Amino acid sequence: MSQNKYDVIIVGGGISGCAVAWKLARYNLDVLLLEKDPDVATGTTKANTAIIHAGYNADPEKQKGRLNNKGNIQIKQIVKDLNIPFEEIGSLVVGMEGDDLSVLDELLEKGKRNGVEGLEIVDREWLLREEPHINKDVVAALWAPTAGIITPWEFALAMAQNAVANGAEIQLETEVLDVYTENGKVTGVKTNKGDYQTDYVVNAAGLYADDLAKMVGVEKIEIHPRKGEYYIYDHAKDFEINHVLFPIPTKISKGIVCTPTVEDNLLIGPTSDFVDSKEDLATTREGLDHVFEGAQKMFPDLTLQDSIRVFAGLRAADKTEDFVIEAADTVDGFVNVAGIQSPGLSSAPAIADLTAEILEDLGLTLEEKKDVIETREEPVRFYEMSNEERAEYVEDNKEYGKIICRCETVSYKEILDAIHGPVGARTVNAVKRRTRAGAGRCQGGFCGPRVTQILADELGIDTTEVRLEKNNSKIVEHKIKGLLGSKVIDNA
Repeated sequence: MSQNKYDVIIVGGGISGCAVAWKLARYNLDVLLLEKDPDVATGTTKANTAIIHAGYNADPEKQKGRLNNKGNIQIKQIVKDLNIPFEEIGSLVVGMEGDDLSVLDELLEKGKRNGVEGLEIVDREWLLREEPHINKDVVAALWAPTAGIITPWEFALAMAQNAVANGAEIQLETEVLDVYTENGKVTGVKTNKGDYQTDYVVNAAGLYADDLAKMVGVEKIEIHPRKGEYYIYDHAKDFEINHVLFPIPTKISKGIVCTPTVEDNLLIGPTSDFVDSKEDLATTREGLDHVFEGAQKMFPDLTLQDSIRVFAGLRAADKTEDFVIEAADTVDGFVNVAGIQSPGLSSAPAIADLTAEILEDLGLTLEEKKDVIETREEPVRFYEMSNEERAEYVEDNKEYGKIICRCETVSYKEILDAIHGPVGARTVNAVKRRTRAGAGRCQGGFCGPRVTQILADELGIDTTEVRLEKNNSKIVEHKIKGLLGSKVIDNA
């Protein structure tokens, strides 16, 4: 049951907010995370390149450089504890001409200063052996074996679920409208669902972190949204990429990346363009052409034949181009976790550690719980099973035998678990993130109506109330003759 007084309130349910909640829930604290959207991980966390960076690219003098490698190391244990899909496949920064060698050497030295292990410059023969489809004009590359790939929204969700298991509370569709202060100290927050008292607020509001900071008089944070556009390909067939591949980076971008995903898709992108609106997720012909042309420089034989979706995400870039993780100097009890763009995903556990240290310095008592729940039960992933394993599951529960999403082999039971599990799904896209229903080649053309009906049935709402993602995204606007109801499932 919710209360009105908390030790710490975290604003924002992206990877940073979820990581901070995960960290603080390990202490004897009443922790509340507030997220304005119907699910966690609906902003930058759901639309990025899904990479755990090794840490060679960030400036050692900046927070990015200090936190990336620390986070990378911690993640290797967290993914085991929380059963998060992750593959340590390594990354390559590829040089196409002789002048690129000096850049690779600079990145190598920077990585060593950041404490990244295993870095080395590899030659053309090594590259052609490891990546048979790569451009034959390659000269050399920086090899970073500690880089990997992850499902970013499941990373955030798993941390949120573990935080809840350890006593934290998460309230969705709860927007912070103001921060209350008295005598120079934080006293609470005003939301669209009422007021909550607290002595400490963590600002992990992503693209809106500057707006939240202004509520306590912090003016120096300026978030400028930077859009990245992507292509996602169907499960790899004839065209295989084995590692995360980067071109030579620029001052503001790592360039057009070609990478496999943990689900065996291919992802290429992103662009890097500042936009005016913090809600501008539109893809553009110009941007997508730039992505494909960049990918073809790395892989000349790549086509768009197996591309199944395009999308865009926004990075919450601060004017400093660094993370801004610090206590506010205008009021006691307010901690900014802002400007978290790449390598924010990779740095998340280290960001949480630093945030906890700042809170402790501000006076918060961090007393570790004696009975911390370290693990998360692994979700059933029916599409990964052999036919023999599937038969065993169906024998135990017939609901596994009703396949709702044919492209990704997602069962009715998995969707029920996604809805009724901790931090449960309330939208079609929330189901997609938890189960991959709708993530395949037909992009929900077959299973979308079925998932809509299941959500309506399980949440006790009408199909006209089911949303794709946010409040303005109805799936069904009006009924003409009505839908089939549970018969959709009975006949699956």
